[in-house]
Amino acid sequence: MPSIFPGIDPFIEDQEWEDFHSTFNTVLRETLAPGLEPRYVVRVERRVYVEHGLGDEEQVRWADVSVLWSGSDAPVAVAPTAAGTALQPVECLLPAPQERRETYLVIRDVPAMEIVTVIETLSPANKRASSDGRGQYLAKRDEILQSRTNLVELDLLRGGKRLPVVGMPPGDYYAIVSRGYRRPKADVFAWTLRQALPVIPVPLKKGEAEPLVDLQQVFTTVFDRARYQLSLNYSAALNTSLVDADEKWLRELVAKRN
Repeated sequence: MPSIFPGIDPFIEDQEWEDFHSTFNTVLRETLAPGLEPRYVVRVERRVYVEHGLGDEEQVRWADVSVLWSGSDAPVAVAPTAAGTALQPVECLLPAPQERRETYLVIRDVPAMEIVTVIETLSPANKRASSDGRGQYLAKRDEILQSRTNLVELDLLRGGKRLPVVGMPPGDYYAIVSRGYRRPKADVFAWTLRQALPVIPVPLKKGEAEPLVDLQQVFTTVFDRARYQLSLNYSAALNTSLVDADEKWLRELVAKRN
């Protein structure tokens, strides 16, 4: 069963993002590779970092945390004694450092295997203000932007803080194509929840033809392959609120599905 949405299914962001992120990168690689060979190869690479601390509710939602106690059988304060008065405990969260792993794609030329293009599908940690994941991603981003390596950033998340871009057009989702030889200029593709994902170019070396990738087709393949329609809870509220018109439109789609 295909997605009920014309483009990105917003419920994936809240409920299935980790699985979607890795599967999307895999399918994107499969889509790109045939059009690049034998001149280039596409590889999946991984970034590992440790995230510390807890912040707002959004951070708690995405971070793994240690819960002191939960459930209806929470401990009850014991009776006062001569030594003092027993206190009712307050349930809290412990900020346990967590190792995070993120995948991204690199296009390498053959046979030198030098990186020509980096393709990043942003994760919630990349967009969480003041998080370790955002800080480390921005540092890596700055390193790429100071080089001649091409950078493609796919922001398929409505929530979180957008990455630094001067003159960003309005939209719910973005694809940023930054060619190493044209910086600081970059092409930004913006679209809304009601629109299909765009077809975007993937830059290679200067002067070479740029293959086109249909992001909507990649998304559709991922949705079908993962069978997200079986696991997504469409009765749940979205963590990132919509304007009234879009909320009404979304609920009408969900109602038709049922």
